[in-house]
Amino acid sequence: MTPRAIGFLGTGSYVPEREVTNDEIVAMVPDITAEWIERKTAIRCRRYAAEDEATSDLAAKAALDALDRAALTADDIDYIILSTSTGDFPQPPTASIVQHLIGAHDAACFDINAVCAGFVYGVELARGLVTARPGSRALVIGADVYSRILDYDDRRTAVLLGDGAGAVVVGEVAEGYGVLALDLSTHGEAQDLIKVHAGGSRTPTSERTLAEGGHFFTMQGRGVRDFVMDNVPPMLERLLGRAGVGVDEVNCFVPHQANGVLLGELVKRSGLTGAHTHLIVEKYGNVGSASVPVALDDAVRSGEIIDGDLVLLSAFGGGMSAGACLLRWSPAGGPA
Repeated sequence: MTPRAIGFLGTGSYVPEREVTNDEIVAMVPDITAEWIERKTAIRCRRYAAEDEATSDLAAKAALDALDRAALTADDIDYIILSTSTGDFPQPPTASIVQHLIGAHDAACFDINAVCAGFVYGVELARGLVTARPGSRALVIGADVYSRILDYDDRRTAVLLGDGAGAVVVGEVAEGYGVLALDLSTHGEAQDLIKVHAGGSRTPTSERTLAEGGHFFTMQGRGVRDFVMDNVPPMLERLLGRAGVGVDEVNCFVPHQANGVLLGELVKRSGLTGAHTHLIVEKYGNVGSASVPVALDDAVRSGEIIDGDLVLLSAFGGGMSAGACLLRWSPAGGPA
């Protein structure tokens, strides 16, 4: 099979209208101050979905935005890959609901769950599908509504997370552009660091699990920080080495927006201080699997990413999972 250049034809995003400031979080979470939240996380605000909004609603709006930027319609899409750990229902896949909402008739749809790393996993799956079927296109969406599974008695998690969705259209691009290298890894021995303990086949929903708060999101912050610092910088170094790119050649770094303080440390540890690191964590918080595509779309719209830039994506999340992707940016989207 002749190798083809596969990249992003358009980016899109959607965040809910409701802004939740640190002062509002302080009113819900005991023993914290707005100053403490900002000092520990660099977050000032986040967005929460409206009562009538679910993950599929956010995802559909981001998908339509990406299609518009790519000058395509939903009927041009062959695959929809939705990365989420907060789907509308245990089943059916939320991607099928998104398909219906946007009118992507006959597109093959499925969900994936690598928590906050899932968007990069979805890009790799889309790249394989589009390569195998020349001329096809895929929507890769990251969307999460974490506000519904937060324990507001747990200051370690309640201050961090918000809701949002981001999307890209994946297809063939001009030679020399698109994905240059991509790497994925999972470390199952660390799977307890990020978890929702109840609601699955091991611990089904019951009165007991509800009373014990087993359906809330939990995270061991120190362990997650150590995982990121031990695993992400070496992954980025290997990825750049395989692509034959020096760290000083990277123009824009788009990481998972986990915590602003953590990201500052990650940039230094990875030697990426010369690149523009695009951050949205201050205004949106950690939006889970949506973090990377929302930040990427924000960088594109703000003009921080231009034709020919080397763009490095990095994501990490529960599992514990990590993914990284290096792209040569093509502003026009499709093949020249």
